[in-house]
Amino acid sequence: MIKKFLILLTIILIYPVNVFSEDIFLSLKKNKVNVRYGPGFNFQVKYVYNKINLPIKQIDQKENFRRIIDLKNNSGWIHVSQLKKSNSIISLDDKILFTKPTVFSKPLAKIKKGRLLVIKKCSNNWCKITSNEFNGWIEAKNIWGSIN
Repeated sequence: MIKKFLILLTIILIYPVNVFSEDIFLSLKKNKVNVRYGPGFNFQVKYVYNKINLPIKQIDQKENFRRIIDLKNNSGWIHVSQLKKSNSIISLDDKILFTKPTVFSKPLAKIKKGRLLVIKKCSNNWCKITSNEFNGWIEAKNIWGSIN
């Protein structure tokens, strides 16, 4: 019994806690979102996002503010009223948009690297997305954001 406890204690001490945690992705709720230097309205605005549905990763929280980081490693604090559950991804490489969730279906368009894609639904590593005039399925690999 003591041996099992020592092994468990060793594992906990060797591996940092965040190894076991999952990334939290959110999306911007509005077209104009202020990012601040600190977690409060009394902190200056660091920069402004002008892209609704942009996926961002939450790295900390304090009361009603979330510290975020984006694809380009910009970070800051955003009030929770400006955020929503993640509904979008950004492609990290060029992708093909298909009519169905298989590479054997008809290709519809080439999605360029860096394109913002709004997710309709995901299953079996495929996501049905919309992006301006395009609707279809892409493979959910090499993306920034969460498909859950």
